[in-house]
Amino acid sequence: MNAPRKRTVILISGRGSNMAALIDAAADPAFPTEIVGVISDQPNALGLGIAASRGVATKVIARADHASKDAHDVAIDAALATFGAEIVALAGYMRLLTTDFVEKWQGRMINIHPALLPSFKGLDTHSRALDAGIRVHGCTVHFVTPAMDDGPIIAQAAVPVLIDDDEPTLSARVLKAEHRLYPLALKLFAEGKVRMDGNRTAFSGFAETTSNDTVAAPSPAREEVDLEQLARITP
Repeated sequence: MNAPRKRTVILISGRGSNMAALIDAAADPAFPTEIVGVISDQPNALGLGIAASRGVATKVIARADHASKDAHDVAIDAALATFGAEIVALAGYMRLLTTDFVEKWQGRMINIHPALLPSFKGLDTHSRALDAGIRVHGCTVHFVTPAMDDGPIIAQAAVPVLIDDDEPTLSARVLKAEHRLYPLALKLFAEGKVRMDGNRTAFSGFAETTSNDTVAAPSPAREEVDLEQLARITP
């Protein structure tokens, strides 16, 4: 007999592309979670329409409607209780949550961040990565703790930073990796194969697939350009 699917609520603030990836994954009855609700702090978040179009209940809890940050998080917590949430997944939720809220949900709340933590915490990760001149970038799924982008890491995906990248091209490449990584991490978490153990993530009950693949940029597989030959054939 299959275990009951974990009731999962997603928090968003914007377009909801990672939210959509999770909803799509959970559309498979074999996936170990069901997305029972989407909460946004922004009434005009594009993700609300996407969730509703896919049959997921939505709720707006705007910060402007509450006297304080604490009151706002209390309202979110009440909505999570109404949804019967067992897991909270942050997917582009752009407000820092209060310590009381995080501590109540700690070990049951996860987030995706567009960088390879612990590097580039916070905002503007892609432009900062380009400014730093790094050659490999990526994304991270982690448990949420009171400190920003500081919780134990569940999973990461790396992508190359290409020589001619700008912020839009790098962002698009990382976003594709996010859409693959977040459903994988949520699946492992819901199946009980990863859990928060103090300040680390404990893994159990599954075997990793080994691979010799290496992400490298500039790619060593690329042929070097013979500039003299190129000059000879260029009109």
